Amino acid sequence: METLFRSPSVDFHAFAPEIVLVLVLVVLLFVDLVFEERGRWATSTVAGIGLLASLVPVLTLAVAGGDRSLFDGAYVVDDFALVLKGLFLVAGYVTVLISTDYVAEGDYYEGEYYFLLLSSLLGMTVMASARDLISIFVALELLSIPAYLLAGWRKRDLRGNEASLKYYLLGVFASAVMLYGMSLVFGVTGSTVLSEIGDALAGGSSTVPVVTVGIVFVVVGFGFKVSAVPFHTWAPDTYQGAPTPITAFLSVASKAAGFVALLQLVFIAFLGQDDVWAPLFWVLAALTMTVGNLIALRQTNIVRLLAYSSVAQAGFMLAPLAVAASIPAERGGIANATEAVVTYLIIYAAMNLGAFAVVMAVARKTRSGEIGSYGGLFDYAPGLAVLMAVFLFALAGIPPLGGWYAKFVVFKSLLDAGTGAAVALAVVAAVNSVIALFYYASVARQMFMDPVPDGDTTRVQVPAALTASLALCAVATVAFGFFPNLAARLGDVALFGALP
Repeated sequence: METLFRSPSVDFHAFAPEIVLVLVLVVLLFVDLVFEERGRWATSTVAGIGLLASLVPVLTLAVAGGDRSLFDGAYVVDDFALVLKGLFLVAGYVTVLISTDYVAEGDYYEGEYYFLLLSSLLGMTVMASARDLISIFVALELLSIPAYLLAGWRKRDLRGNEASLKYYLLGVFASAVMLYGMSLVFGVTGSTVLSEIGDALAGGSSTVPVVTVGIVFVVVGFGFKVSAVPFHTWAPDTYQGAPTPITAFLSVASKAAGFVALLQLVFIAFLGQDDVWAPLFWVLAALTMTVGNLIALRQTNIVRLLAYSSVAQAGFMLAPLAVAASIPAERGGIANATEAVVTYLIIYAAMNLGAFAVVMAVARKTRSGEIGSYGGLFDYAPGLAVLMAVFLFALAGIPPLGGWYAKFVVFKSLLDAGTGAAVALAVVAAVNSVIALFYYASVARQMFMDPVPDGDTTRVQVPAALTASLALCAVATVAFGFFPNLAARLGDVALFGALP
Protein backbone atom coordinates (compact mmCIF):
# COMPACT_ATOMS: atom_id res chain seq x y z
CA MET A 1 0.00 0.00 0.00
CA GLU A 2 2.82 2.40 0.84
CA THR A 3 4.38 1.70 -2.55
CA LEU A 4 1.13 2.55 -4.34
CA PHE A 5 0.81 5.99 -2.74
CA ARG A 6 4.47 6.94 -2.56
CA SER A 7 5.12 10.38 -4.06
CA PRO A 8 7.39 10.37 -7.08
CA SER A 9 10.89 11.67 -6.55
CA VAL A 10 11.24 15.09 -8.17
CA ASP A 11 14.52 16.90 -8.74
CA PHE A 12 13.45 20.46 -7.94
CA HIS A 13 16.87 21.82 -8.91
CA ALA A 14 16.27 20.55 -12.45
CA PHE A 15 12.95 22.44 -12.53
CA ALA A 16 14.35 25.56 -10.88
CA PRO A 17 14.33 27.84 -13.98
CA GLU A 18 10.69 26.99 -14.65
CA ILE A 19 9.76 27.31 -10.97
CA VAL A 20 11.29 30.80 -10.81
CA LEU A 21 9.39 31.81 -13.96
CA VAL A 22 6.11 30.58 -12.46
CA LEU A 23 6.78 32.55 -9.26
CA VAL A 24 7.49 35.68 -11.32
CA LEU A 25 4.20 35.16 -13.17
CA VAL A 26 2.38 35.00 -9.83
CA VAL A 27 4.08 38.22 -8.68
CA LEU A 28 3.11 39.93 -11.95
CA LEU A 29 -0.51 38.92 -11.44
CA PHE A 30 -0.44 40.17 -7.86
CA VAL A 31 1.07 43.55 -8.80
CA ASP A 32 -1.35 44.01 -11.67
CA LEU A 33 -4.45 43.05 -9.67
CA VAL A 34 -3.67 44.79 -6.39
CA PHE A 35 -1.95 47.99 -7.49
CA GLU A 36 -3.77 48.42 -10.82
CA GLU A 37 -2.73 51.71 -12.47
CA ARG A 38 -0.32 52.62 -9.69
CA GLY A 39 1.72 49.48 -10.28
CA ARG A 40 1.94 49.63 -14.06
CA TRP A 41 5.44 51.06 -13.99
CA ALA A 42 6.67 48.15 -11.85
CA THR A 43 5.58 45.31 -14.13
CA SER A 44 8.45 45.68 -16.61
CA THR A 45 10.91 45.81 -13.72
CA VAL A 46 9.44 42.68 -12.15
CA ALA A 47 9.55 40.87 -15.52
CA GLY A 48 13.16 41.88 -16.20
CA ILE A 49 14.43 40.99 -12.73
CA GLY A 50 12.47 37.74 -12.87
CA LEU A 51 14.12 36.70 -16.13
CA LEU A 52 17.56 37.45 -14.73
CA ALA A 53 16.66 35.45 -11.62
CA SER A 54 15.64 32.53 -13.85
CA LEU A 55 19.13 32.54 -15.34
CA VAL A 56 20.67 31.83 -11.94
CA PRO A 57 19.48 28.19 -11.69
CA VAL A 58 20.50 27.68 -15.31
CA LEU A 59 24.03 28.64 -14.31
CA THR A 60 23.96 26.55 -11.10
CA LEU A 61 22.77 23.52 -13.08
CA ALA A 62 25.58 24.06 -15.58
CA VAL A 63 28.14 24.28 -12.77
CA ALA A 64 26.75 21.18 -11.06
CA GLY A 65 27.11 19.24 -14.32
CA GLY A 66 25.60 15.89 -15.19
CA ASP A 67 22.43 15.06 -17.09
CA ARG A 68 19.17 14.92 -15.14
CA SER A 69 16.43 12.68 -16.51
CA LEU A 70 12.91 12.87 -15.08
CA PHE A 71 9.65 11.03 -15.71
CA ASP A 72 11.26 8.04 -17.41
CA GLY A 73 13.19 10.16 -19.88
CA ALA A 74 10.33 12.44 -20.90
CA TYR A 75 12.03 15.52 -19.42
CA VAL A 76 15.80 15.88 -19.57
CA VAL A 77 18.03 18.67 -18.29
CA ASP A 78 21.39 18.41 -20.05
CA ASP A 79 23.86 20.85 -21.58
CA PHE A 80 21.74 21.17 -24.72
CA ALA A 81 18.69 22.18 -22.68
CA LEU A 82 20.66 24.61 -20.50
CA VAL A 83 22.26 26.45 -23.44
CA LEU A 84 18.89 26.87 -25.13
CA LYS A 85 17.14 27.90 -21.92
CA GLY A 86 19.81 30.54 -21.45
CA LEU A 87 19.24 31.75 -25.01
CA PHE A 88 15.47 31.99 -24.49
CA LEU A 89 15.78 33.86 -21.20
CA VAL A 90 18.35 36.35 -22.51
CA ALA A 91 16.25 36.96 -25.64
CA GLY A 92 13.24 37.46 -23.39
CA TYR A 93 15.16 39.93 -21.22
CA VAL A 94 16.19 41.97 -24.27
CA THR A 95 12.55 41.91 -25.43
CA VAL A 96 11.48 43.31 -22.04
CA LEU A 97 14.07 46.09 -22.39
CA ILE A 98 12.83 47.14 -25.83
CA SER A 99 9.21 46.82 -24.66
CA THR A 100 9.48 49.02 -21.56
CA ASP A 101 8.90 52.45 -23.08
CA TYR A 102 6.94 51.15 -26.08
CA VAL A 103 4.26 49.58 -23.89
CA ALA A 104 4.18 52.43 -21.36
CA GLU A 105 3.82 55.13 -24.03
CA GLY A 106 1.23 53.14 -25.97
CA ASP A 107 -1.22 53.05 -23.03
CA TYR A 108 -1.36 49.25 -23.14
CA TYR A 109 -2.22 46.92 -20.28
CA GLU A 110 1.32 46.35 -19.10
CA GLY A 111 0.58 43.61 -16.57
CA GLU A 112 -1.13 41.37 -19.11
CA TYR A 113 1.54 42.11 -21.70
CA TYR A 114 4.44 40.93 -19.55
CA PHE A 115 2.39 38.05 -18.13
CA LEU A 116 1.79 36.69 -21.62
CA LEU A 117 5.39 37.30 -22.66
CA LEU A 118 6.77 35.33 -19.71
CA SER A 119 4.15 32.61 -20.18
CA SER A 120 5.42 32.12 -23.72
CA LEU A 121 8.99 32.01 -22.41
CA LEU A 122 7.95 29.36 -19.89
CA GLY A 123 6.78 27.19 -22.78
CA MET A 124 10.12 27.68 -24.51
CA THR A 125 12.15 26.65 -21.48
CA VAL A 126 10.00 23.52 -21.16
CA MET A 127 10.54 22.81 -24.87
CA ALA A 128 14.31 22.80 -24.37
CA SER A 129 14.01 19.86 -21.96
CA ALA A 130 11.08 18.02 -23.55
CA ARG A 131 12.02 14.56 -24.81
CA ASP A 132 8.50 13.22 -25.19
CA LEU A 133 5.82 13.87 -27.83
CA ILE A 134 3.27 14.94 -25.23
CA SER A 135 5.59 17.34 -23.39
CA ILE A 136 6.76 18.77 -26.74
CA PHE A 137 3.17 19.44 -27.78
CA VAL A 138 2.23 20.96 -24.41
CA ALA A 139 5.32 23.21 -24.53
CA LEU A 140 4.47 24.23 -28.10
CA GLU A 141 0.94 25.26 -27.14
CA LEU A 142 2.13 27.03 -24.00
CA LEU A 143 4.51 29.18 -26.03
CA SER A 144 2.13 29.67 -28.97
CA ILE A 145 -1.18 30.67 -27.34
CA PRO A 146 0.24 33.75 -25.55
CA ALA A 147 2.04 34.66 -28.78
CA TYR A 148 -1.27 34.65 -30.68
CA LEU A 149 -2.66 37.19 -28.21
CA LEU A 150 0.49 39.31 -28.19
CA ALA A 151 0.49 39.52 -32.00
CA GLY A 152 -2.88 41.29 -31.84
CA TRP A 153 -2.06 43.43 -28.82
CA ARG A 154 -2.94 46.65 -30.63
CA LYS A 155 -6.65 45.91 -30.46
CA ARG A 156 -7.80 49.07 -32.24
CA ASP A 157 -5.46 48.49 -35.18
CA LEU A 158 -7.03 46.52 -38.01
CA ARG A 159 -3.61 45.39 -39.20
CA GLY A 160 -2.86 44.08 -35.71
CA ASN A 161 -6.14 42.16 -35.65
CA GLU A 162 -5.33 40.65 -39.02
CA ALA A 163 -1.86 39.68 -37.79
CA SER A 164 -3.25 37.88 -34.75
CA LEU A 165 -6.04 36.12 -36.63
CA LYS A 166 -3.80 34.91 -39.44
CA TYR A 167 -1.16 33.70 -36.98
CA TYR A 168 -3.81 31.95 -34.88
CA LEU A 169 -5.65 30.21 -37.73
CA LEU A 170 -2.53 28.97 -39.49
CA GLY A 171 -0.97 28.05 -36.14
CA VAL A 172 -3.95 25.92 -35.15
CA PHE A 173 -3.92 24.21 -38.53
CA ALA A 174 -0.19 23.47 -38.24
CA SER A 175 -0.67 22.13 -34.70
CA ALA A 176 -3.43 19.80 -35.91
CA VAL A 177 -1.24 18.46 -38.73
CA MET A 178 1.68 17.95 -36.34
CA LEU A 179 -0.51 16.26 -33.71
CA TYR A 180 -1.90 13.88 -36.32
CA GLY A 181 1.64 12.99 -37.36
CA MET A 182 2.59 12.38 -33.72
CA SER A 183 -0.43 10.10 -33.29
CA LEU A 184 0.65 8.03 -36.29
CA VAL A 185 4.16 7.65 -34.89
CA PHE A 186 2.76 6.68 -31.49
CA GLY A 187 0.39 4.18 -33.08
CA VAL A 188 3.28 2.36 -34.74
CA THR A 189 5.90 2.56 -31.98
CA GLY A 190 3.64 2.37 -28.91
CA SER A 191 5.59 5.09 -27.07
CA THR A 192 5.72 8.85 -26.81
CA VAL A 193 9.27 9.06 -25.39
CA LEU A 194 11.68 10.13 -28.14
CA SER A 195 14.46 7.67 -27.24
CA GLU A 196 12.01 4.76 -27.20
CA ILE A 197 10.54 5.84 -30.53
CA GLY A 198 14.06 5.87 -31.98
CA ASP A 199 14.70 2.35 -30.68
CA ALA A 200 11.37 1.08 -32.04
CA LEU A 201 11.98 2.55 -35.49
CA ALA A 202 15.51 1.13 -35.52
CA GLY A 203 14.10 -2.27 -34.57
CA GLY A 204 11.96 -2.71 -37.66
CA SER A 205 8.92 -0.45 -37.25
CA SER A 206 10.47 1.91 -39.79
CA THR A 207 9.26 -0.35 -42.60
CA VAL A 208 5.63 0.61 -41.90
CA PRO A 209 4.62 3.18 -44.55
CA VAL A 210 2.50 5.16 -42.09
CA VAL A 211 5.71 6.13 -40.24
CA THR A 212 6.78 8.12 -43.30
CA VAL A 213 3.49 9.99 -43.31
CA GLY A 214 3.82 10.68 -39.58
CA ILE A 215 7.34 12.07 -39.92
CA VAL A 216 6.34 14.30 -42.83
CA PHE A 217 3.36 15.69 -40.90
CA VAL A 218 5.48 16.41 -37.82
CA VAL A 219 8.12 18.21 -39.89
CA VAL A 220 5.42 20.20 -41.70
CA GLY A 221 3.93 21.28 -38.36
CA PHE A 222 7.24 22.61 -37.12
CA GLY A 223 7.99 24.04 -40.57
CA PHE A 224 5.22 26.54 -39.79
CA LYS A 225 6.82 27.42 -36.48
CA VAL A 226 10.20 28.24 -38.06
CA SER A 227 8.47 30.02 -41.01
CA ALA A 228 9.88 27.68 -43.65
CA VAL A 229 8.56 28.10 -47.20
CA PRO A 230 5.79 27.30 -48.15
CA PHE A 231 4.54 27.50 -44.55
CA HIS A 232 5.77 31.07 -44.10
CA THR A 233 2.75 33.03 -45.32
CA TRP A 234 1.76 34.10 -41.80
CA ALA A 235 5.13 35.64 -40.97
CA PRO A 236 5.29 38.92 -43.02
CA ASP A 237 1.76 40.10 -42.15
CA THR A 238 2.07 39.01 -38.53
CA TYR A 239 5.47 40.66 -38.12
CA GLN A 240 4.21 43.93 -39.61
CA GLY A 241 0.92 43.99 -37.68
CA ALA A 242 2.24 42.90 -34.29
CA PRO A 243 3.89 45.34 -31.84
CA THR A 244 7.52 45.70 -32.86
CA PRO A 245 8.93 44.14 -29.65
CA ILE A 246 6.72 41.09 -30.21
CA THR A 247 7.87 40.93 -33.82
CA ALA A 248 11.46 40.78 -32.57
CA PHE A 249 10.48 38.15 -30.01
CA LEU A 250 8.70 35.94 -32.55
CA SER A 251 11.51 36.22 -35.10
CA VAL A 252 14.11 35.05 -32.57
CA ALA A 253 12.82 33.16 -29.55
CA SER A 254 9.78 31.53 -31.16
CA LYS A 255 11.81 30.47 -34.19
CA ALA A 256 14.55 29.07 -31.94
CA ALA A 257 11.97 27.01 -30.03
CA GLY A 258 10.81 25.46 -33.30
CA PHE A 259 14.36 24.51 -34.22
CA VAL A 260 14.96 23.03 -30.76
CA ALA A 261 11.98 20.71 -31.22
CA LEU A 262 13.10 19.77 -34.73
CA LEU A 263 16.60 18.90 -33.54
CA GLN A 264 15.27 16.67 -30.79
CA LEU A 265 12.67 14.93 -32.95
CA VAL A 266 14.89 14.33 -35.95
CA PHE A 267 18.13 13.38 -34.20
CA ILE A 268 16.61 11.29 -31.39
CA ALA A 269 13.24 9.89 -32.51
CA PHE A 270 13.69 9.82 -36.31
CA LEU A 271 17.45 9.36 -36.55
CA GLY A 272 17.30 6.21 -38.70
CA GLN A 273 14.71 7.69 -41.09
CA ASP A 274 17.04 10.08 -42.92
CA ASP A 275 15.75 8.81 -46.26
CA VAL A 276 12.48 10.55 -45.31
CA TRP A 277 13.53 13.78 -43.59
CA ALA A 278 16.83 14.57 -45.36
CA PRO A 279 15.30 15.22 -48.84
CA LEU A 280 12.43 17.09 -47.18
CA PHE A 281 14.81 19.40 -45.32
CA TRP A 282 16.87 19.91 -48.50
CA VAL A 283 13.83 21.19 -50.39
CA LEU A 284 12.65 23.29 -47.45
CA ALA A 285 16.09 24.86 -46.96
CA ALA A 286 16.58 25.72 -50.65
CA LEU A 287 13.05 27.10 -51.06
CA THR A 288 13.08 29.03 -47.79
CA MET A 289 16.32 30.92 -48.33
CA THR A 290 15.59 31.61 -52.01
CA VAL A 291 11.96 32.72 -51.71
CA GLY A 292 12.67 34.74 -48.57
CA ASN A 293 15.55 36.64 -50.18
CA LEU A 294 13.86 37.25 -53.53
CA ILE A 295 10.72 38.69 -51.95
CA ALA A 296 12.81 40.76 -49.52
CA LEU A 297 14.36 42.52 -52.53
CA ARG A 298 10.99 44.11 -53.34
CA GLN A 299 10.07 45.35 -49.87
CA THR A 300 9.67 49.03 -49.07
CA ASN A 301 8.86 48.57 -45.38
CA ILE A 302 11.75 47.81 -43.01
CA VAL A 303 9.71 45.44 -40.83
CA ARG A 304 8.53 43.40 -43.81
CA LEU A 305 12.09 43.36 -45.13
CA LEU A 306 13.32 41.97 -41.82
CA ALA A 307 10.40 39.53 -41.84
CA TYR A 308 11.43 38.05 -45.18
CA SER A 309 15.05 38.23 -44.06
CA SER A 310 14.01 36.11 -41.05
CA VAL A 311 12.42 33.60 -43.44
CA ALA A 312 15.63 33.43 -45.46
CA GLN A 313 17.74 33.03 -42.32
CA ALA A 314 15.57 30.04 -41.37
CA GLY A 315 16.58 28.47 -44.68
CA PHE A 316 20.25 28.72 -43.71
CA MET A 317 19.49 27.08 -40.35
CA LEU A 318 17.61 24.25 -42.07
CA ALA A 319 20.55 23.49 -44.37
CA PRO A 320 22.64 21.49 -41.83
CA LEU A 321 19.60 19.31 -41.07
CA ALA A 322 19.37 18.37 -44.74
CA VAL A 323 22.87 16.88 -44.83
CA ALA A 324 23.33 15.75 -41.21
CA ALA A 325 23.05 12.05 -42.01
CA SER A 326 25.69 12.35 -44.75
CA ILE A 327 28.43 13.89 -42.59
CA PRO A 328 31.11 11.23 -41.85
CA ALA A 329 31.64 10.24 -38.22
CA GLU A 330 35.25 11.45 -38.30
CA ARG A 331 33.96 14.95 -39.14
CA GLY A 332 31.40 15.01 -36.37
CA GLY A 333 28.42 13.30 -37.95
CA ILE A 334 25.06 14.41 -36.57
CA ALA A 335 26.83 16.43 -33.87
CA ASN A 336 28.38 18.62 -36.59
CA ALA A 337 24.94 19.65 -37.86
CA THR A 338 23.56 20.17 -34.35
CA GLU A 339 26.44 22.44 -33.41
CA ALA A 340 25.97 24.45 -36.62
CA VAL A 341 22.26 25.06 -35.97
CA VAL A 342 22.69 25.99 -32.29
CA THR A 343 25.62 28.31 -33.06
CA TYR A 344 23.62 30.02 -35.80
CA LEU A 345 20.63 30.48 -33.45
CA ILE A 346 22.78 32.13 -30.78
CA ILE A 347 24.44 34.60 -33.16
CA TYR A 348 21.21 35.26 -35.07
CA ALA A 349 19.44 36.21 -31.83
CA ALA A 350 21.90 39.03 -31.15
CA MET A 351 21.85 40.34 -34.73
CA ASN A 352 18.10 40.29 -35.26
CA LEU A 353 17.09 41.65 -31.86
CA GLY A 354 19.55 44.48 -32.39
CA ALA A 355 18.12 45.34 -35.80
CA PHE A 356 14.58 45.52 -34.42
CA ALA A 357 15.78 47.66 -31.51
CA VAL A 358 17.16 50.19 -33.99
CA VAL A 359 13.87 50.09 -35.93
CA MET A 360 12.04 50.99 -32.72
CA ALA A 361 14.47 53.80 -31.89
CA VAL A 362 14.20 55.37 -35.36
CA ALA A 363 10.40 55.05 -35.38
CA ARG A 364 10.24 57.25 -32.27
CA LYS A 365 11.11 60.17 -34.54
CA THR A 366 9.96 59.20 -38.03
CA ARG A 367 6.70 57.45 -36.96
CA SER A 368 7.18 55.37 -40.10
CA GLY A 369 8.42 51.94 -41.02
CA GLU A 370 9.14 52.82 -44.64
CA ILE A 371 12.72 52.23 -45.74
CA GLY A 372 12.67 55.65 -47.41
CA SER A 373 12.35 57.27 -43.98
CA TYR A 374 15.87 56.01 -43.17
CA GLY A 375 17.35 58.46 -45.67
CA GLY A 376 20.02 60.63 -44.05
CA LEU A 377 19.82 58.82 -40.72
CA PHE A 378 23.57 59.28 -40.28
CA ASP A 379 23.11 63.07 -40.37
CA TYR A 380 20.92 63.27 -37.25
CA ALA A 381 21.48 59.93 -35.51
CA PRO A 382 24.97 58.69 -36.44
CA GLY A 383 25.08 56.19 -33.60
CA LEU A 384 21.85 54.49 -34.68
CA ALA A 385 22.98 54.49 -38.32
CA VAL A 386 26.26 52.79 -37.44
CA LEU A 387 24.51 50.25 -35.22
CA MET A 388 21.95 49.45 -37.90
CA ALA A 389 24.76 48.97 -40.42
CA VAL A 390 26.51 46.64 -37.98
CA PHE A 391 23.42 44.49 -37.52
CA LEU A 392 22.51 44.44 -41.23
CA PHE A 393 26.00 43.52 -42.41
CA ALA A 394 26.21 40.92 -39.64
CA LEU A 395 22.98 39.37 -40.95
CA ALA A 396 24.59 39.38 -44.40
CA GLY A 397 27.59 37.49 -43.02
CA ILE A 398 30.23 40.16 -43.61
CA PRO A 399 33.43 39.75 -41.51
CA PRO A 400 34.44 40.66 -38.88
CA LEU A 401 30.88 40.83 -37.51
CA GLY A 402 29.30 37.80 -35.86
CA GLY A 403 27.22 36.76 -38.84
CA TRP A 404 30.27 35.57 -40.76
CA TYR A 405 30.83 32.75 -38.30
CA ALA A 406 27.16 31.76 -38.36
CA LYS A 407 27.38 31.39 -42.14
CA PHE A 408 30.76 29.67 -41.85
CA VAL A 409 29.51 26.83 -39.64
CA VAL A 410 26.61 26.21 -42.04
CA PHE A 411 28.88 26.04 -45.10
CA LYS A 412 31.32 23.86 -43.16
CA SER A 413 28.62 21.32 -42.34
CA LEU A 414 27.51 21.25 -45.99
CA LEU A 415 31.03 20.76 -47.30
CA ASP A 416 31.86 18.21 -44.60
CA ALA A 417 28.98 16.09 -45.93
CA GLY A 418 30.66 16.16 -49.33
CA THR A 419 27.75 14.65 -51.28
CA GLY A 420 26.45 16.08 -54.52
CA ALA A 421 23.24 17.20 -52.82
CA ALA A 422 25.22 18.92 -50.05
CA VAL A 423 27.47 20.76 -52.52
CA ALA A 424 24.43 21.82 -54.56
CA LEU A 425 22.79 23.20 -51.41
CA ALA A 426 26.02 25.03 -50.57
CA VAL A 427 25.91 26.69 -54.01
CA VAL A 428 22.29 27.72 -53.41
CA ALA A 429 23.27 29.15 -50.02
CA ALA A 430 26.21 31.06 -51.53
CA VAL A 431 24.01 32.65 -54.21
CA ASN A 432 21.45 33.60 -51.58
CA SER A 433 24.14 35.19 -49.43
CA VAL A 434 24.93 37.54 -52.32
CA ILE A 435 21.23 38.34 -52.86
CA ALA A 436 20.79 39.12 -49.17
CA LEU A 437 23.79 41.45 -49.17
CA PHE A 438 22.13 43.51 -51.90
CA TYR A 439 19.02 44.45 -49.89
CA TYR A 440 20.90 44.85 -46.61
CA ALA A 441 23.39 47.17 -48.32
CA SER A 442 20.57 49.16 -49.96
CA VAL A 443 19.25 50.12 -46.52
CA ALA A 444 22.77 51.12 -45.43
CA ARG A 445 23.17 53.22 -48.58
CA GLN A 446 20.01 55.18 -47.77
CA MET A 447 21.16 55.82 -44.21
CA PHE A 448 24.57 57.15 -45.20
CA MET A 449 24.14 58.61 -48.71
CA ASP A 450 20.54 59.77 -49.19
CA PRO A 451 19.21 63.10 -47.85
CA VAL A 452 16.72 63.32 -45.00
CA PRO A 453 13.27 62.99 -46.69
CA ASP A 454 11.52 65.75 -44.74
CA GLY A 455 14.62 67.81 -43.93
CA ASP A 456 14.03 67.38 -40.18
CA THR A 457 17.38 66.65 -38.53
CA THR A 458 16.13 66.71 -34.93
CA ARG A 459 18.08 64.28 -32.78
CA VAL A 460 16.46 60.98 -31.82
CA GLN A 461 15.83 60.58 -28.10
CA VAL A 462 16.52 56.95 -27.18
CA PRO A 463 15.24 55.78 -23.75
CA ALA A 464 17.66 54.16 -21.32
CA ALA A 465 16.11 50.67 -21.56
CA LEU A 466 16.25 50.72 -25.36
CA THR A 467 19.84 51.98 -25.22
CA ALA A 468 20.76 49.07 -22.95
CA SER A 469 19.23 46.55 -25.37
CA LEU A 470 21.13 48.10 -28.28
CA ALA A 471 24.37 47.95 -26.31
CA LEU A 472 23.87 44.28 -25.35
CA CYS A 473 23.08 43.22 -28.91
CA ALA A 474 25.90 45.26 -30.44
CA VAL A 475 28.51 43.93 -28.00
CA ALA A 476 27.37 40.35 -28.61
CA THR A 477 27.32 40.76 -32.41
CA VAL A 478 30.82 42.24 -32.52
CA ALA A 479 32.22 39.85 -29.90
CA PHE A 480 30.96 36.77 -31.78
CA GLY A 481 32.69 38.10 -34.89
CA PHE A 482 36.08 38.86 -33.35
CA PHE A 483 35.99 35.93 -30.92
CA PRO A 484 34.02 33.19 -32.70
CA ASN A 485 35.18 30.67 -30.11
CA LEU A 486 32.58 32.20 -27.77
CA ALA A 487 29.71 31.04 -29.98
CA ALA A 488 31.53 27.86 -30.99
CA ARG A 489 32.01 26.93 -27.34
CA LEU A 490 28.30 27.34 -26.62
CA GLY A 491 27.41 25.31 -29.69
CA ASP A 492 29.85 22.60 -28.69
CA VAL A 493 28.56 22.48 -25.10
CA ALA A 494 25.02 22.09 -26.39
CA LEU A 495 25.73 18.71 -27.97
CA PHE A 496 23.60 16.33 -25.96
CA GLY A 497 24.44 12.76 -25.06
CA ALA A 498 21.70 11.19 -27.10
CA LEU A 499 23.53 12.00 -30.31
CA PRO A 500 25.75 9.31 -31.79
